[in-house]
Amino acid sequence: MATIKVFSGTSHPHLAQRIVDRLGIDLGKVVTNNFRNLETCVEIGESVRGEDVYIVQSGSGEINDNLMELLIMINACKIASASRVTAVIPCFPYARQDKKEMSRSPISAKLVANMLSVAGADHIITMDLHASQIQGFFDIPVDNLFAEPAVLKWIKENITEWKNSIIVSPDAGGAKRVTSIDVSMMFAEAVSMMFAEAVSMMFAEAVRRTHNGESVSYLFSNVLYL
Repeated sequence: MATIKVFSGTSHPHLAQRIVDRLGIDLGKVVTNNFRNLETCVEIGESVRGEDVYIVQSGSGEINDNLMELLIMINACKIASASRVTAVIPCFPYARQDKKEMSRSPISAKLVANMLSVAGADHIITMDLHASQIQGFFDIPVDNLFAEPAVLKWIKENITEWKNSIIVSPDAGGAKRVTSIDVSMMFAEAVSMMFAEAVSMMFAEAVRRTHNGESVSYLFSNVLYL
């Protein structure tokens, strides 16, 4: 019977350690180095034959290095006869490039999906994809988890005046998530106190004029008074 083994890349080792602490298992042994020409070298330090392997590596920070490291780790486990390899990617790399913005522009998120599949991944676990349709880029199972419940819990536990708070969306793409949080807060308040005090929402529609910066074109608020 296959057992679970969790390995960590170099992007967030502390997250992987907290995961294995919660599971009550040891973190898998892996050594990551760079050759003099800056190529990434990964060595899995224990047998994964017939095991259910999870590799934790995010797409933030040094995105290109982290992505390549993840691909090599997946392939190393796969050719070492792992039963199944799941890539746990809290921040999916190149998720913002999920469609053609103009002629001759790439769909880089689709390319990353293909690379993960070819490397040998059997399952993808990620969070809050920039666009849900990215799941359709894969021919393997994808679990897109949502941080909203944890965000709501943190807000209510750490912000005393959360009922008078303002939730800001940086662009139109985040408007749905902001609306969902607002509705959840209103519902919880209505159940506990038989009335709802709406949370103000402000949406900033960002116009992306450069690849590295955003300029806000207009800002408007939707404040509901009961």
